[in-house]
Amino acid sequence: MDPLELDKDAEIVNKDLTQQPATEIVPEAGDTMDNQPAEIAQAPDEAANVVAAETTVVEPEETDAESVPLEAVETVEEPVQEKPSIDLNSMSRDELLAYLKQLLLKEVIEIKEEVELIKQMFYKKLKTENEEKKKIFLENGGEEIDYQPIKDGMDDELKLLLSEYKSKKATLIAKAEADKENNLLQKQHILERMKVLVESNDDVSSHINEFRELQKKWKSIGQVPQEHVKDLWKSYASNQEAFWDLIKINNELREYDFKKNLEIKTAICETAEGLAEEEDVVSAFHQLQKLHDEWRETGPVAREYREEIWNRFKAASAVINRKHQGHFDDIRKIEEDNLVAKTTLCEKIEAFDFSQFNSYKAWDEATKIIMAWQEEWRAIGFAPRKMNHKIFDRYRAACDAFFNAKAEFYKASKNILNENLEKKKALCEQAEQLKDSTDWKETSEILIRLQKEWKTIGPVAKKYSDEVWKRFISACDYFFEQKQKNTAGQHTEELENLDKKKELIANINELDTVTDKSPADVLTILREYIAVWNETGHVPFREKDKIYKEYRTAVDKMFEKLNVDANQRRLDTFKSNLKDMSTKGENKLLREREKLMRAYEHLKSEIATYENNIGFLSATNKKGNGLIKDMERKIEALKEEARLIEQKITLIEESL
Repeated sequence: MDPLELDKDAEIVNKDLTQQPATEIVPEAGDTMDNQPAEIAQAPDEAANVVAAETTVVEPEETDAESVPLEAVETVEEPVQEKPSIDLNSMSRDELLAYLKQLLLKEVIEIKEEVELIKQMFYKKLKTENEEKKKIFLENGGEEIDYQPIKDGMDDELKLLLSEYKSKKATLIAKAEADKENNLLQKQHILERMKVLVESNDDVSSHINEFRELQKKWKSIGQVPQEHVKDLWKSYASNQEAFWDLIKINNELREYDFKKNLEIKTAICETAEGLAEEEDVVSAFHQLQKLHDEWRETGPVAREYREEIWNRFKAASAVINRKHQGHFDDIRKIEEDNLVAKTTLCEKIEAFDFSQFNSYKAWDEATKIIMAWQEEWRAIGFAPRKMNHKIFDRYRAACDAFFNAKAEFYKASKNILNENLEKKKALCEQAEQLKDSTDWKETSEILIRLQKEWKTIGPVAKKYSDEVWKRFISACDYFFEQKQKNTAGQHTEELENLDKKKELIANINELDTVTDKSPADVLTILREYIAVWNETGHVPFREKDKIYKEYRTAVDKMFEKLNVDANQRRLDTFKSNLKDMSTKGENKLLREREKLMRAYEHLKSEIATYENNIGFLSATNKKGNGLIKDMERKIEALKEEARLIEQKITLIEESL
């Protein structure tokens, strides 16, 4: 079983611990401090968020701006989910499936945690069974490449059950959203009715019962869409303040209410201040939410204490909010670092070139490297949730590419070895047929070509390797020994040519010290030396590459000093090579011309494509303008290359 089999599930069940806490809203100048709600972030699970009951304000008979909470949002409380009492670890996979079917008969919100645990336990057991089965298979003499993982259909059945679970969950969420919209309409209707009562010219006291009924109905209505919460609470608090200010309540009763409310709010402040010592910042934040609900439901205090008690509670809340924000900032930073580390690891695996591996040893060594990278991946924590699946898919694809290629190699290796053996035998037969040839030049070229072809053929089975090599090299050595005996004079001429070319290189290097001539004169002399070089015959084969490299270095150095265009250098080099090609016959020149024609047509096609694409781009922004300029530079480079190829084709046609 692939060592990655369980990684994906581990990544998939990653819970989002980085729900962004809302930023506290600072009251604007001129607003009543208590009348400014600040949002408290919620991080419950989706299903819990759907069915959670909305906590609403319990208004006293008289209230004012004090009654608006610091963070007026709907509080969502997650239902308490007990850990499953059943030992899932002792169940088999089919028992886990049966248990999951039973769970799906319950409410979605009640089974979320158990569903996730069953899913993880199922894949853990599947991995264990695969490893045990594979071990037995290998112990019985099976090959690793031939092992087939367990495919008993239970995996598909699990996916169907999980799909059913997700469908039920989605249905629940959709219903909750529809209920929120309906609740919004009801609350808006209540606000309109409250406004009518506030603006009524009748005796306001006669509307107290109706107003209280509207308050009671408001409290009985569930959640509304989050984006409307703040405005609803503002309107609700404003209508209450306006209404109760119109009611003449007994001053003693009002003062008593003020005193009791001050006591309650003082206790709330003390509790909020104590939360600063709470080590669990997430727990402290949720406790603060409940304190805000309690503050919201508590009536006003005397006006002389109102700003003081509000500022105290706001200051205590700000401490918790900052700690909560900092906590998730730290988590986000860690997850961003993890994403960078995982991205780097993916790039390493993707850049790992295994295309040239042609031996078991090479694949085994490469597998050790990949496995080490996989261990490194497992040691890295989660990435941000929105990127977690994407980066895992990229990682899995890179690993799969390697292991699939390795499997194909092992599967085809035997056939490849046999094919390579047949190819090498064919080269042996060709070399043996040519070993007695006296056409020294042409046969040498053919044998050299055969030797190069030999190097491109992969390995053969060890028991044939030495035998087939000795057969091939013996035929080649026999021919070259005979050639050496019969071309001693030619060798002397090649040595003389070698001396001439060494002298030319020295002359070219000396041009670097010339000071009494103009650059144009020096360039003329350089080209004369190049012409002499092209007219000089062959040198000993073993010295050929070395002497040419020295020559090319000296010429390039002078070209750079004389500021000769790079394309002109390439053209001069081509002229030099053209003379050598012409000595090998007209067919060689024709093949070179055909190759250049294909390259020329390809360049024209590329240029046309770029010119077509550039017409679709807009330069209205900085990024688009930069892209256009980049494409224009590419087009110009391609055109320059096309002009150079045209010149090369012209030179060949002149030689023909």
